[in-house]
Amino acid sequence: MSDVSAVGKLIREPWDELGLSESKAFALQRSGATFGIWVFIASEVLFFGAIFLLYAAMRIEHADAFAAAARETNIVYGTLNTAILLTSGLTASVASRAAEHDGLRRLTLWCLAATAALGLAFLVVKGLEYREDIEKHLVPGPRFALAQAPAQLFFGFYWLSTGVHAIHLSIGIGLVGRLIGKGLRDHEWLVGNAQVEIALLYWGFVDVVWIFLYPALYLAGRAG
Repeated sequence: MSDVSAVGKLIREPWDELGLSESKAFALQRSGATFGIWVFIASEVLFFGAIFLLYAAMRIEHADAFAAAARETNIVYGTLNTAILLTSGLTASVASRAAEHDGLRRLTLWCLAATAALGLAFLVVKGLEYREDIEKHLVPGPRFALAQAPAQLFFGFYWLSTGVHAIHLSIGIGLVGRLIGKGLRDHEWLVGNAQVEIALLYWGFVDVVWIFLYPALYLAGRAG
């Protein structure tokens, strides 16, 4: 199959109606899709930024209680999950680069599979951590384990932020899984496809969110 025909497979309506060449239409479509994901990420930054701003305000107001609450989080689970996500960011980056080259299809698929597997591993570890938190009564409510009332604010932030992050990660796993399925069915689908870059940009954003959550939730009460 020629390069032009391969490009044509990736073009979606209404580009066919604009009278552009396939290569020009694909370039415009890819630029638009990339711009779209960056706009989406910017909106997500505003969302998570508001959550972190709320955390900062509460931490300033209740510094001692927040430090005591942070010491109750399991730093082993948190550090393990940080290592898992950083590794997944590496495999995602390699997959994104490899997808630009026709001869690296197998590497692309392996790296996508590793990325999805690491994402699932993160969720498993987080589930084990959640179970431990519940057993230790670290869920805000009448049976909360810590005596300091503001500590419930910390764990309210903990459950909200990690829960929302897990939802975003689950979406990312679904997107990567879709890439793998498409790539296995059509040997030419992954090569130069903007959907690979878009999905892995989203994955990188999810990684960055955790990089901010890790020190806020696990290191704040242990520093110094």
